Amino acid sequence: MNRQKVVLNAAAIVVAVVTLLPIFFMLSTSLKPAGEIFSLTPRLLPSHPTWSNYGAVISGSAAGRPYWDFLRNSLAVTVIAVVASSLIAMLASIAVARFRFRFRTAYLIMLLIVQMLPQQALVIALYLDFRAVNMLDSLAGLTILYTAFALPVTIFMLRNFVAAVPRQLEEAAAIDGASPPRVFWHVLLPLVAPGMVTTSVFAFISTWNEFVFALAFLGTDQSKYTLPVYVTYFFGQHSASWGPIMAASTLFTIPVMIFFLIVQRRLRDGMIAGAVKG
Repeated sequence: MNRQKVVLNAAAIVVAVVTLLPIFFMLSTSLKPAGEIFSLTPRLLPSHPTWSNYGAVISGSAAGRPYWDFLRNSLAVTVIAVVASSLIAMLASIAVARFRFRFRTAYLIMLLIVQMLPQQALVIALYLDFRAVNMLDSLAGLTILYTAFALPVTIFMLRNFVAAVPRQLEEAAAIDGASPPRVFWHVLLPLVAPGMVTTSVFAFISTWNEFVFALAFLGTDQSKYTLPVYVTYFFGQHSASWGPIMAASTLFTIPVMIFFLIVQRRLRDGMIAGAVKG
């Protein structure tokens, strides 16, 4: 038994090192001056730490616009897309899990098929569609697009959480005189909330990191660019400013970490959900 624990702990340490090494390398490089980054004798830790790379990113000198403009755009698009996709997916998952209707199975199969398609294969077709309705160069159009991309996986995952809630709880609340909206808000939603948090994490990450559609659909309007597009300003035609790139990548991960810290307890509950409290 002790030998098994040693093996498992050693494996866990190896996984942790492999996982954390790129993050450590990113942080270390973001604090190095250019001379150390391109040195023929690289060091894990910076010999002369500097905050100049972060200053270059936050000042927005490479793009001609402050970093906070790009951060605001990313936060607005991501938060709205996550909230909208979670609410729509919640209603759709209730319909799929609780009701029997024609083409229900075909609808579930379509959700799986849509997830198998690479999003980048849809760039040209969606670009033409959004241009036809004058939704290009618009954060609203990009938000609608991200919401649609998040729906298949959120609906399919939330369906399992809704199906795990016994119908008897809703029926008992209805017998006690609760209206359908009251049953939804006070019985079903609290029990499915961990599942909504779990699916919102996937929606948040995919939306926050998306680059191709943001670059293609926002065109040349720099005032509406998101953070993934802003990072490309530090790539030149024949060179790259690796210090600012790593600093921008570090700042890029902070909102994701904050989001995880906020939802971590609910996320843990959602991962082991299936059981009903109360």
